[in-house]
Amino acid sequence: MRAVIQRVSQARVYVDHQLKDQIGQGLCVLLGIEKGDTEEDVQWLSHKIVHLRIMDDDQGIMNRSVKDTGGDILLISQFTLLASTRRGHRPSYDRAAPPAEAETMYEQMIAQLEKDLNKPIHTGTFRAYMQVELINDGPVTICIDSRLKE
Repeated sequence: MRAVIQRVSQARVYVDHQLKDQIGQGLCVLLGIEKGDTEEDVQWLSHKIVHLRIMDDDQGIMNRSVKDTGGDILLISQFTLLASTRRGHRPSYDRAAPPAEAETMYEQMIAQLEKDLNKPIHTGTFRAYMQVELINDGPVTICIDSRLKE
């Protein structure tokens, strides 16, 4: 699994030009699910996201997690994070999990994040064309790959 985690002051996701969900202070997480990802990947990545210390403390130092601050998470599925651009100019998405497998893992990630954060997770719509609007706070953007454990 690959995740692009952005610290945001607000984020919104639209489906069919209609507001689907939104958050204030927290994290907007773009999630790419790779063939062969497992429940272990879900658990590891969820724990990392929820406890990642990229939120400011009272002195303005990134020393708190989204869980510490009571912030929200907006989770968006995004298979294009698994793009390979090694050959030519058209990205290959061969590493992305097939839709049925990816949707199952996406639902598992929602459930695990809710368990780890101890509150509901905000989401887009799986396999839908979405428009994501956000204000990246900092800007702070972190990329994590569960297979590399970094």
